[in-house]
Amino acid sequence: MSRVLITGATGLVGGILLRMLQNDPRVSAIAAPTRRPLHAGAGIFNPHDPQLTDALAQVTDPVDIVFCCLGTTRREAGSKEAFVLADYTLVVDTALTGLRQGARHMLVVSAMGASLNSPFFYNRVKGKMEQTLTEQGWPRLTIARPAMLIGERKKRRVNESLFAPLFRLLPGDWKSIEARDVASAMLNTAFSPMAEQVTILSSSELRQRAND
Repeated sequence: MSRVLITGATGLVGGILLRMLQNDPRVSAIAAPTRRPLHAGAGIFNPHDPQLTDALAQVTDPVDIVFCCLGTTRREAGSKEAFVLADYTLVVDTALTGLRQGARHMLVVSAMGASLNSPFFYNRVKGKMEQTLTEQGWPRLTIARPAMLIGERKKRRVNESLFAPLFRLLPGDWKSIEARDVASAMLNTAFSPMAEQVTILSSSELRQRAND
């Protein structure tokens, strides 16, 4: 039985993953710190604070596995600084909380094209996040790099609405992916036998692991 920490549970992938975790008999406890309260039913420890770091500080029980599904866009965040807070700082804070509570495996949603050397700000921030988590020395780190996500968001993203039909037709890793497949792949990977210390899953690999 595993004790789980999850951040991003109010988002597209995180919300689906949270429901999967609730129904998984291998999970004995779930801590899901959020900015606003969840309505996810009994059995979930949900410290909430507009400052997510303060909510994370309330996680004091041992944890085995960490899932981080935090993510936004620069447009939604409103500024470069706010985007870095959401997609870098709070992800690192999640990881540090997990390490402090004894977690051995972290799984994080990044993005296709994440790279410190990318010409695009979004991908550079994702690349910096990946590098920082890798340098933390996790016994096991899984990085998911999905293509454009498909799913029902509470708040629509304009670019996803416009380009989703096109990305459904693209081949390989460029093809858009269902948020449910990303969540399923992360859950399946979390309970799979130990592999490499750091595993990077492309969009195609995520789709395959979702069906394992």
